Amino acid sequence: MEDRLQKILSAAGICSRRKAEEYITAGRVTVNGQPASLGDRADPERDVVALDGKEVIRPGSRTVLMLYKPRGVVTTLSDEKGRKNVADLVKDCPVRVWPVGRLDMDSEGLLLLTDDGELTNILIHPRHEVEKEYLVWVTGFTAEGAERLAQPMTLDGQALRPAKVKVLRREGERTVLSVTIHEGKNRQVRRMCAFCGMTVRRLKRIREGKLHLDKTLRPGQWRELTAEELDRLL
Repeated sequence: MEDRLQKILSAAGICSRRKAEEYITAGRVTVNGQPASLGDRADPERDVVALDGKEVIRPGSRTVLMLYKPRGVVTTLSDEKGRKNVADLVKDCPVRVWPVGRLDMDSEGLLLLTDDGELTNILIHPRHEVEKEYLVWVTGFTAEGAERLAQPMTLDGQALRPAKVKVLRREGERTVLSVTIHEGKNRQVRRMCAFCGMTVRRLKRIREGKLHLDKTLRPGQWRELTAEELDRLL
């Protein structure tokens, strides 16, 4: 089904519709290799839409990347403060992808990027309850705090599902926890731990749904998901 180009760009997570109109007017958008004009339409299942020569949509395909996001990198495609962002890390990917959900700048680990809007919605919408597991290094650990962390709590006026909490090991003054949540609110695990009297010193996401972070990936490295991993994710 054909849609206006600005709607296609917006649905792909590239930009707002208004910004898409600016890109089209500036001649930065093409359809099947031809410069596009305002009012043009395309069929995402048939046509190749590109921004600055990089494909936004590949008909009949889906690209999903697993990135080991390092600390100090923001989960955006651009940053007005000039900080390094995840787009810098996957610039060699032949299609334009965007991050699925968020992972704050001070955190590391599993981050998915895709060119599929439907998959993005499945993974980030609360009704799908996709679990996210983190390794969390904290100071100020107490058994009472860990027990409280696993109880229902409210954040930003929203009731959260109880987290699953496991104490894994002690590393000097730090305690390593496994914390599994269902939501994805801004800095959620850090704020939950602070509420329970603990300070997060390091946070690493290792699982989303049934998909685990590839242990062979080093910070900043990425690869495409295999067909088996994609099936497991869905």
